[in-house]
Amino acid sequence: MAVIAELIQASKEYQTGDQTIVALQPTSLQLNEGELLLIIGPSGSGKTTLLSLIGCVIYPSKGELYVDGQHVNKMKPNELAKLRLDTIGFVFQQFNLLAPLTAEENVAIPLKLQGISGSEIKSRVAKAIETVGMTERKKNLPKQLSGGQQQRIAIARALVTNPKIILCDEPTASLDKNSFEVVMQELKALARQGKSVAVVTHDPRLQKYADRAVEVKNGFVYPLELKDVSFD
Repeated sequence: MAVIAELIQASKEYQTGDQTIVALQPTSLQLNEGELLLIIGPSGSGKTTLLSLIGCVIYPSKGELYVDGQHVNKMKPNELAKLRLDTIGFVFQQFNLLAPLTAEENVAIPLKLQGISGSEIKSRVAKAIETVGMTERKKNLPKQLSGGQQQRIAIARALVTNPKIILCDEPTASLDKNSFEVVMQELKALARQGKSVAVVTHDPRLQKYADRAVEVKNGFVYPLELKDVSFD
């Protein structure tokens, strides 16, 4: 099983005046292809910081971070942005779709940022939307879609660049039972196709879909047996 991302005693600190706030303690963690990883923990524990590091949104303060074989610590901001665009897909709780654009136009955005040709964009967008079962709604605006349908379009947007890592921040929090099942089946299927899928969640229903779990508490990251996952 190939390692797609690795933190080696990586931590994140913020300076506020003369006070140092440690958002994430030194952490060693691997993300592997073909697995769905749950990241659980209370609000303010450091989950978002961990996800932001893996997602190349921020640099580690200490330690090392490697993503797709590249040493993130040594990359310039523009290089980091390209790595993020090419290698990582993001799925958020609030979907983050652009209201004036249709479903397929929203999905096309990352490809336009990559400078992909128009014909290639059309083909890849169609495939991504078909993957999440939304072909019949591709011309709809976000306001014409249910929450579950919007999340499926957000997943299509995340996978249209064929990223190796898909990072999800509370992707099921706004979904009803039926939409939840569809979205989680799709994320699990993406993992089975070789993606590394990491999901930050408070939702106990996700446990049965996971291959592995970690818990973040007070900035520390602990490995968990899936049978021991608790959302209390």
